[in-house]
Amino acid sequence: MILADGDIRRRLDAGELVIEPLADPELQIQPASVDLRLGREFLEFQRTNIPCIHPNSENEVDEYVTETVVDEGGEFILHPGDFVLGTTVEHVGVPDDLIARVEGRSSLGRLAIVIHATAGIVDPGYQGQVTLELSNLGTAPVALTPGMRISQVIFTELKNAAEVPYGDERGSKYQGQVGPQASKIGSDDEFGGSQRPERGNPDRRASGADQANEKEDER
Repeated sequence: MILADGDIRRRLDAGELVIEPLADPELQIQPASVDLRLGREFLEFQRTNIPCIHPNSENEVDEYVTETVVDEGGEFILHPGDFVLGTTVEHVGVPDDLIARVEGRSSLGRLAIVIHATAGIVDPGYQGQVTLELSNLGTAPVALTPGMRISQVIFTELKNAAEVPYGDERGSKYQGQVGPQASKIGSDDEFGGSQRPERGNPDRRASGADQANEKEDER
């Protein structure tokens, strides 16, 4: 079930769902989503002399990524064909019984601006700002202003709370992120990282079951 505006407000008021700072709830809370604003920090991908990017080598990141911080009142110009990482102003905390999806706003889509390549899912248990994968698919540069509403997040209720949500127990790479974060795929299990969930945690399973039972009682 996708949460409607009233459901979102109730979850926020109860502290179960976190979106901070929510500067203008009346404007940002839409019928079934919440608008998120663009932050000031960007990671730009530079053309380099390296033959290719090796996903399992995080040391290469410094060779092809530079950070730009836009001054107060300034703009970031996204040129045709460019790909940059941005961030939301808001910190989002998703409870274990919800999953979120970040999408672009239609008004920006009509200017050929997309806000994610593939990473539109925000897992149960995630906490942090949301990294945006910004691209300009059009033929003209577009000025992006920090603080503008850049994306919208949609929340869907799970049938049962996640037993092992996003976080330390899973070795999740981006938990608690602040600002745009470059790829940490080198920390994936197949590249020698440690992302095996601790499935034997009875307290976690009990917590998830309790939440599900409480929601059933409320109905």
